[in-house]
Amino acid sequence: MNDDDYARLGARLVATGILSDPWMDGRPRFDARPLVLEADEARALSVAAEAICGAHEALCRVVAAEPAHLERFFGLSPVQRLLWECSAPLWHGLARADVFPTDAGLAICELNSDTPSGEAEAVLLNAAVAPDHPDLTDPNTGLEARFCALVEHLAAELAGRRPPLSIGLVYPTEMPEDLSMIQLYRSWFSRRGWSVVLGSPYNLAPAPGARVALFGQPLDVVVRHYKTDWWGERLPPWADAAPYEDPEPLSGPLACLLQAAVEGTVAIVNPFGSVLPQNKRAMAFLWEERARFAPAVQAAVRAFLPETRRLEGLDRQRLLDERTLWVVKSDYGCEGDEVILGAAVSDREWAAVLEAALPGRWVAQRRFEVRPDALGRSFNVGVYLVAGKAAGFFARASEGPTDYSSVTVPTLVRGVWEPEDE
Repeated sequence: MNDDDYARLGARLVATGILSDPWMDGRPRFDARPLVLEADEARALSVAAEAICGAHEALCRVVAAEPAHLERFFGLSPVQRLLWECSAPLWHGLARADVFPTDAGLAICELNSDTPSGEAEAVLLNAAVAPDHPDLTDPNTGLEARFCALVEHLAAELAGRRPPLSIGLVYPTEMPEDLSMIQLYRSWFSRRGWSVVLGSPYNLAPAPGARVALFGQPLDVVVRHYKTDWWGERLPPWADAAPYEDPEPLSGPLACLLQAAVEGTVAIVNPFGSVLPQNKRAMAFLWEERARFAPAVQAAVRAFLPETRRLEGLDRQRLLDERTLWVVKSDYGCEGDEVILGAAVSDREWAAVLEAALPGRWVAQRRFEVRPDALGRSFNVGVYLVAGKAAGFFARASEGPTDYSSVTVPTLVRGVWEPEDE
């Protein structure tokens, strides 16, 4: 698309009042040319994402029954163990599986089960572009209703609260990256007549009746967009890294929030139990311990999850010799951060990575080649999952690994695709 066309798209997005900047560092953040999925392709993506979500559910059940794995395999810190133990086996509400088309089939490099993002871009870009393609279907139109129904359900089940609800959106207020998502959630909740207040963990405080409040407003639900590993001890995954400036756990905010959750006066979405499946060593557990799972889980892992191992369990010389075949990831690193693609670095850099990676904090995952589309674009298709069922798509195009420079692309479906109803 030319500059004038993109300027018109940008103006349409800015008019939403939520996506305020269609450019990043002078470059377009979006591409109006949609990723068009045939209905059977959309269903295949959904089936794969749901299967891996189900595998993580099975993992959480195993670890809840055998808590020795928390230290032996995952190496959770004391506060991370507290988060899990106060929630287990609850972990899921909203997740996003990142799915890639390859010549060998679909590959899922991870399941973001903690603080999945991109909802504003996915929903609003689709809505802006879909009218120009009346022959195609926007698969994201139902995400709002399904997510809000989830919040309402968890409020009733975990805290005994009924609408109209009092919602606290807790997020890192000093970081603007996901503010559009927070604003989208606020608009969704406000449309239902629910009271919404925004703030950071530092704005939480105890309230009468064993409740928790945000800026003094007692809450029925905390929608948490503050990563589980940020609530606890912050320890660098590198042997040669300086300590974080703020390594201490958020003891005060966490204590009042967990107390309310344990007392059954507030529901937390996503539950703090996501600290376990969000840990990338969960993927290594599914691979290394797959014999303990049901045949359907084993089949899903073999079909969709690239081979993933604990880094310290692999032979160092093998990793050096097979540099181009592996990607290493820290336990709680995110896209483009603490993710090192062996094929993108030199032998010397790769050796330095393996030397500095602290044992117990990393995994190695088999690299796969993404199959480009007819325009030469490589896609990461995020599949949103609400209560374990596919509910929408978030596509990003890039020339290399998905990172903050990737371009968000609308995702439309040819034919009828509807997420399965509960």
